[in-house]
Amino acid sequence: MKKGELSHLAQEGARIAVRVTPKVSRNEVTLHDGQIRVMTTAIPEDGKANKAVQKLLASALGIAKSRLELRQGAFSRNQALRTVGRSVADIWD
Repeated sequence: MKKGELSHLAQEGARIAVRVTPKVSRNEVTLHDGQIRVMTTAIPEDGKANKAVQKLLASALGIAKSRLELRQGAFSRNQALRTVGRSVADIWD
């Protein structure tokens, strides 16, 4: 998915549900039947896969990874993240 392609979902306080698949051959974010799927090469050990998911999803949303907060599912394939803070674009509007 291109950088910022999911930017319409990056509203402050938005809850974003994702399906995570760790340990795959490539990093990818897809939208399939209305569900966001994040595939990462990172292994699900010591939070490595969670950090990779945060980075990949932030890129797809077009926001900084520090604006995404894992709210649910740290040890699950089904996760919920929340956007926090405001982007520079929001401040200038």
